[in-house]
Amino acid sequence: MSRNLKTLLAASLVAITLSGCIVEPVRPHRPPPPVEVVPVMPAPGYHWVAGHYRWDGREWRWAPGHWRAY
Repeated sequence: MSRNLKTLLAASLVAITLSGCIVEPVRPHRPPPPVEVVPVMPAPGYHWVAGHYRWDGREWRWAPGHWRAY
């Protein structure tokens, strides 16, 4: 093979290999959860769903806890 063909082949293989790479942006670490005060159960048949952080694409947002009927 000629040198130009080998160079072209090598460059093509590198391009194909790197085209499958996914670069994900770096997220900051999730902050520690704030202290939640659990209010009194509204009625029998409810359970507490603890609050948690959600990533909104730019920053961590706190979703507060709530009571849910089951």
